[in-house]
Amino acid sequence: MKVVLSTLNAKYIHSSLALKYLKKTCNTVNSEIVVKEYTINNDLLVILSDIYSEKPHIIGLACYIWNIDMTLKLAGLLKKVLPEVVIILGGPEVSYDPLDVMKRNIEIDYVVQGEGEDILRTLLTALTSNTTVHSIEGLSFRQKEEIIVGKPQVIGNLNAIPFPYGDSDMDQLKDKIIYYESARGCPFSCQYCLSSATSGVRFLHLNRVYKELEFFIKHNVRQVKFVDRTFNAKKEHYLPILRYLAKQDCPTNFHFEIAVDLLDDEVLNFLKDVPVGRFQFEIGIQSTYKPTLNKISRYNNWSKIVEHVTRIISNENIHVHLDLIVGLPYENYNQFGESFNDVYQLRPHMLQIGFLKMLKGAGLRNFANECGYVFLDEAPYEVLSNDNLTYGEVRKLKIVEEVFNQVYNTGRFKYTLDFLIRLHGGNAFRFYHDLSTYWEEEQLHLVAHSNKSIFKYLLDFCSIHHEHERSVCQEFLKFDALMNEKGKLQPEFLPWNQDQWMEEKNQFWRNANVVCNYIPDYIFTTWRDLKKKYHIEVFSIDLLEYIKQPGQISYRKTPVLFSYEQDRTQYQYIACDDFKNIEGRDYHAL
Repeated sequence: MKVVLSTLNAKYIHSSLALKYLKKTCNTVNSEIVVKEYTINNDLLVILSDIYSEKPHIIGLACYIWNIDMTLKLAGLLKKVLPEVVIILGGPEVSYDPLDVMKRNIEIDYVVQGEGEDILRTLLTALTSNTTVHSIEGLSFRQKEEIIVGKPQVIGNLNAIPFPYGDSDMDQLKDKIIYYESARGCPFSCQYCLSSATSGVRFLHLNRVYKELEFFIKHNVRQVKFVDRTFNAKKEHYLPILRYLAKQDCPTNFHFEIAVDLLDDEVLNFLKDVPVGRFQFEIGIQSTYKPTLNKISRYNNWSKIVEHVTRIISNENIHVHLDLIVGLPYENYNQFGESFNDVYQLRPHMLQIGFLKMLKGAGLRNFANECGYVFLDEAPYEVLSNDNLTYGEVRKLKIVEEVFNQVYNTGRFKYTLDFLIRLHGGNAFRFYHDLSTYWEEEQLHLVAHSNKSIFKYLLDFCSIHHEHERSVCQEFLKFDALMNEKGKLQPEFLPWNQDQWMEEKNQFWRNANVVCNYIPDYIFTTWRDLKKKYHIEVFSIDLLEYIKQPGQISYRKTPVLFSYEQDRTQYQYIACDDFKNIEGRDYHAL
């Protein structure tokens, strides 16, 4: 028999770890197994045609909130063109209500519930040998007019399932994210999360993990994203893995979801010295409002979170991504703003504003009515309102999220945002609220934006709210532009001094003795080469003093040299006298 295992990923860069596990586990079954991955952006008829060309006897489809509607349509079409084919569904989106799914979709023959490796292998064995499926736990199936419903299952011994990747997979995954897990389950029971449906954590043996990570390093992959729910659940497991990875000579980045308050001094001291870019941490804060945290069965040790995140970020070697969720119980608009400000003051490299979804199987669904939740009836079940948050406020926060992603999460406006937030009394949420109001009034939420246009929007916003600070805002925008993209983006509406100070700049570059005070190995080559590697801009305020002493603005001409030779842009003062060939200051790199 020929089996096609397939899914519709959300994006091209994503790949399905689940299908790779299923194929490797089921290879012992006397069948030819083919994995076919598509995205939700592919045409449905093109997908149908491609699967049909395989002439499968059995089709397994992995279902998630982002693909369930399209997957069910695909299943219906497959049954039309392949009437004899057996269709099996699996995945979190069908594991918790198989009866409803099978009643509404008569083309579905079986639903695998929970972790499906053992269930699918047993089912395929039964189908290929024409034996009964009644004793298979975790399986829902049709028996004449009746639907027999099972219960979601987990793999007891995680080490019994095979490593999901092979050498042949690596070429196909060259431009995609590589997913990996060293454990399944979560030690917590947060009620908004599917992990609350199961208990306990199961770990792979460390020697196996080392060997499998060595496989990725050998293949020189760009990023390995661990899907462990809480990677640092057990110190005896996670710290040896981190130590192993820190010793490797490789460019690979490893992404982990962690509970940062579980770290201790030994781990924090170790993290201080790991290679730059080796690790990336995603940390779910979700809320800092205690009644909300209590209701969703989540405990945050806020003082430790602040201390540990601050220490990690200060080392400048690990990218830190923090998460908040809009729509959790009891948290109204202003209280969400307080949670936002609490997290924002940690200055993460990225802050994700997510919106609560009433996932099937999550505990929060059980008390949705108690909290007055209104949410989408179909996937992705996103919350529209509750007793503490109106739909209008949810809508407003959607625009805040868009604005925030455009200006903060891009990392392009670090100094401008700091300046504008100070003009808003230091209240970051009030600033983003006001910026999103401007955004909506100008209908910017309805159009696409270029990188250059965002500079203009921030300047226009400042002109409206802080008219007298417009010229200062221009200087911050210039500085941010020069600190990013190697200075190539220079919006024409900003007051650049290409023609001003030209004589001083030319004299500076011609005097190698002076330039060597700033660039020790400097040798004049060509003007074109200089323009590519360096830029000198004379600001009307002392921005470097502001960076050292935030809030302090001194109005004086300040020449700054930007260097683009390293991975990160570096900047330093040029002593004003050095525009007249006099000794310069020490080098101060960012």
